[in-house]
Amino acid sequence: MWDYTDKVKDHFFNPRNTGKIEDCDGIGEVGSLACGDALTFTFKLDENKEKIVDARFQTFGCASAIASSSALTEIVKGMTIEEAEAVTNQDIADFLGGLPEQKMHCSVMGREALEAAISNYRGEGDGTKPAADVDTDIVCVCFGVTGHEIERAIRENNLKTIEDVTNFTKAGGGCGGCHEDIQAILDRINGGESAERTKKKPLTNIQRMKLVQEVIENEIRPQLKNDGGDIELIDVEGPKVTVAMRGACSGCNAAQFTLRDVVETKLREYVSDDIIVEEEK
Repeated sequence: MWDYTDKVKDHFFNPRNTGKIEDCDGIGEVGSLACGDALTFTFKLDENKEKIVDARFQTFGCASAIASSSALTEIVKGMTIEEAEAVTNQDIADFLGGLPEQKMHCSVMGREALEAAISNYRGEGDGTKPAADVDTDIVCVCFGVTGHEIERAIRENNLKTIEDVTNFTKAGGGCGGCHEDIQAILDRINGGESAERTKKKPLTNIQRMKLVQEVIENEIRPQLKNDGGDIELIDVEGPKVTVAMRGACSGCNAAQFTLRDVVETKLREYVSDDIIVEEEK
């Protein structure tokens, strides 16, 4: 299981400022349901347009995503736009007493939503991306991560490996086809320091089975249960993971979408890039 701080647990079980401000001054919408994490962040300025008096969020995601979003709304209240613009993903993680390395992308998603909302307020974007990312080429197609986003995460967080980049941005956590491009960005920024090209350590069968079970219990099942569904792990044989969809997910028309874009994506992100998920027939 992930080692969550008491403050992360508090903001997960008792999230602050949930919902959406209908007459907001700025809105930021980042992530996607297909990728497993999505966040809508809205804020409202005072009548003089000087300080943020209200901030709210709607999140689809794990405990860290919800806690990070909740923390973000608390951090920016009372700030000017310029002060809020300086908030980093590390500020969000520090506010929560830290996040597991594999969950740092949740704090990055919060910072991206804030920047998208500020860009939207300034009339520089539609609220789906910060202005700097609007015309940037996508490097990771699986998760829609741009080269600018990867480069910024590397510089701000002193990232050294592809696994680090995946932890902070999710880039490279899907099919793995972008690993060479990510490595090139790492080498360029770090002056060759990352040329060791660190990869995930091979897992024994027992380790793989245990990790698959943990990810299903902590990352996948809670999402499915929110929609009345459930999932059962049937077998793990090498890279092949067999599951059974339960509850509302059983026989659902979107079951194959859920298997591929939620279950398989999460397992590839946290267990191994070669995971293949099949449904028990």
